[in-house]
Amino acid sequence: MIVSRRWLEALLGKPLEGQDVADRLARQVAPVDGVVPIHQDLRDVVVARVLEVRQHPNADRLTLCMVDAGGTAPVEVVCGAQNVQAGKTYPFAPVGATLPGGLKLERRKIRGVESNGMLCSAKELGLGVDHAGILELQTEAPPGTPFLEAVPIADEQIIIDVSANRPDLLCHKGVARELAVGLGATVKLPPIGMRDAGSEMRKNASHISHHASRGTVDGVDVRLEDPEGAPRYMIAVIRGVKVQQSPAWLAARLQSVGQRSINNIVDATNYILFEVNQPLHAFDLAKLRGPAVVVRRAKPNEPIVTLDGVQRKLNPEMTVICDAERPTIVAGVMGSAESEVTESTTDIVLEAAYFQPTRIRRTRRALGLSSRATASSAASTCWRCPTHWGARSISSARSPVARCASHPSIFGRSRRSRARSSCAKRASVSCSVWPCRGKKSSGCSRRSASSPRPRKTVWRCRFPAGVPTSRVKST
Repeated sequence: MIVSRRWLEALLGKPLEGQDVADRLARQVAPVDGVVPIHQDLRDVVVARVLEVRQHPNADRLTLCMVDAGGTAPVEVVCGAQNVQAGKTYPFAPVGATLPGGLKLERRKIRGVESNGMLCSAKELGLGVDHAGILELQTEAPPGTPFLEAVPIADEQIIIDVSANRPDLLCHKGVARELAVGLGATVKLPPIGMRDAGSEMRKNASHISHHASRGTVDGVDVRLEDPEGAPRYMIAVIRGVKVQQSPAWLAARLQSVGQRSINNIVDATNYILFEVNQPLHAFDLAKLRGPAVVVRRAKPNEPIVTLDGVQRKLNPEMTVICDAERPTIVAGVMGSAESEVTESTTDIVLEAAYFQPTRIRRTRRALGLSSRATASSAASTCWRCPTHWGARSISSARSPVARCASHPSIFGRSRRSRARSSCAKRASVSCSVWPCRGKKSSGCSRRSASSPRPRKTVWRCRFPAGVPTSRVKST
């Protein structure tokens, strides 16, 4: 699991040091494989102000810019972007600088005019996919200031070795909660910006998931034909969306954990996955036949072409999400290209669900597919929370979103109580340091290493105060 130091700082509301975070996690929670600085390849880039822009004498599509980069005198730079304006501030790579990808800048002539460096686009800095224009900076930093100081994007990736009995560590919120214990901090998620949308989703989702196996949400027929494979399933229909590039803060958050930014809709679902460990999926409503969403078991040898372009055969032991005619998603594993969100999408169906973890793991092995969402679906996550995380993703493409208060028994307990329940609710969990001892109770159904059946005598696991949950591990 890769977590971002800056993301943790935002949740905890206090500055952190990457190595200190790694040490705390290694001592109290789980092994840490490493701390990797990111964006350090931008240390040669500085803030520069363009003083003058004029036409290149030998090229219609090039301009000559006089740039103040903090040196003794302005330098002349040849630029091919059309959005550069005098008086604005841009990132500048001087001669000798090395950019992401290993490109080292040299002084050279372009159409007969010598260029002394380069004004950089977001793509050239590794901060996005836009390379049509130079990245304009909104900063008061004087020319010559290192780019990483003027724009706070320097970050560190903390790589955590998460064991099977700690699915709560598969997201930033879970890791932040563990750190909060030792730091005396409080984990706070940013407030949601569209409370009415969230309330409507909870209302519709509650109606379908609790009162019926079939219902209609804004004209979309929803049928739950496999309640064992999907104990909790809900959708929200969102009309009039505009699929576009994600806001800079959202793209930066995803890039900090190694996730490529796709568009604002898909990025919003990925943001929720990495923040609170709830997989979500967005369909293009226009591509759903019916329109209908049917949750059922797959038919023998039923084909589906997954997002990786490979046709796969399914079996009745797998749960699939279908429209009125064909499967569109292998539940908890991967979707198909037939219903994916594209730039032409205007209406979407947002899915939030809890799938049976054992079935997801078997499906993953049978199909040879694995992804970040699959790991979360295969873990024993909270079945009560998809409603709230689904509502939260609706506005995350425009602003950060809200905290979950739906299941305090999972997300609101102390470290010690979670350690007890971790042992009490899992038949194959044992204590690595403190053996179960003492009194019989109805608390912990423990499995003997030599017997496939649980013992008839039930024991309570008692932990000393402040025992970290990392001392409870699978056997």
